[in-house]
Amino acid sequence: MKSKLWIVLRKELRETLRDRRTLGMLALVSLLYPLMIGLILHQLIDKSTKTEREGIELAVIGAAKAPTLMAQLGQRNITVKDTAPMDEDAIGQLLHAKKTVAVLRLPEDFVENYQAMRPARVEVWFDSASENGAQRREVEEVLDAYSRNVASARLLAHGVSPAALAPVVVQRYDTGTNASRSAVLIGSLLGLLFLPAFIMTMSGAVDSTAGERERRSLEVLMAQPATTWELIGGKILAISLLGVVGVTVELLLGHVVLKWLPLEEIGMSWSVGWGHLLLVCLVTAPLSLLASALYVTLAMNAKTFKEAQTILSIVMLVPFIPSMVVSFMDLKTAQWMYLVPMLSNQTLAKELSKGGDIGSLPFLLTFLCSAIPALLLAAFASWRMKTERYVLAV
Repeated sequence: MKSKLWIVLRKELRETLRDRRTLGMLALVSLLYPLMIGLILHQLIDKSTKTEREGIELAVIGAAKAPTLMAQLGQRNITVKDTAPMDEDAIGQLLHAKKTVAVLRLPEDFVENYQAMRPARVEVWFDSASENGAQRREVEEVLDAYSRNVASARLLAHGVSPAALAPVVVQRYDTGTNASRSAVLIGSLLGLLFLPAFIMTMSGAVDSTAGERERRSLEVLMAQPATTWELIGGKILAISLLGVVGVTVELLLGHVVLKWLPLEEIGMSWSVGWGHLLLVCLVTAPLSLLASALYVTLAMNAKTFKEAQTILSIVMLVPFIPSMVVSFMDLKTAQWMYLVPMLSNQTLAKELSKGGDIGSLPFLLTFLCSAIPALLLAAFASWRMKTERYVLAV
């Protein structure tokens, strides 16, 4: 004889899979997040490597007055475009047209002041609203380096060592790896990959509780020779399967996207192997169970289908509050984070992206922090379902 829980599970799955339009929309939303992460990182890589690929075009007014400076600009892949003198309005129009990163103007008295060893003024005109701030800062770095070189040469000409201007030399040693540096950005983006656990389970939870009540099919289901634990368990398992599939597909697709992107171009890397990724998928399965149990428990309280949708739409945002608080307060990774559902999954993915060995305890805590509340909620919903007056909202 077949288990009654298995029968309820098959019945709920059949009804859920029958609504192909809703499933199609859920699948589209689930696949959208890995592609969105790939697009964000691709744009970041493209923006960071734009200078190396295209170079920097700099308009210079009076370039002949400083040939050494022009040579140093050329060494940094900065193309100097000699420009005729123009007024402020013309410079503004040139910058607004985005044909140049900035305009470098050397005044008429530049050579005179330079030869007299007085401060020779150099004007840098730029548009702060444009997106070429990194290229402009590179131009300013060349100007600063040129100024230091001139100062050093003048000190040597007067018999003074340039080292006198730098009594303390600071040497910086960065022990961070590409993986650890990228963990902050990539770890925060990976939090989106766990969304299907709550998105793909909501519609099924509403339909199998408040929906069945409005269709009057819940009374028929409760009249069957099955315990409330079997009825609730079958519903929760059937609903959670969609979440498990959605999260697994997103994690696998996100892993493929991160492996494909040239993250080393921006000093990042993705070093998570397939073994660790499969473990993450395994310990994330209870998160879908928790979402399903929570939704079913709350939807049973709703008197109408619309009320259940409203309640669950608000509750769906609650699991993301701890992650937002941790991000806002800039808290370091601590052991207690593995005891908070959803936050534990994001923390686990973030720590794995650093490439170090985190041990087995975080995996176990991540699994249990969702599995135990899911079982307690299922038991509570099963106990409440014994009261027909409560379930049928009469």
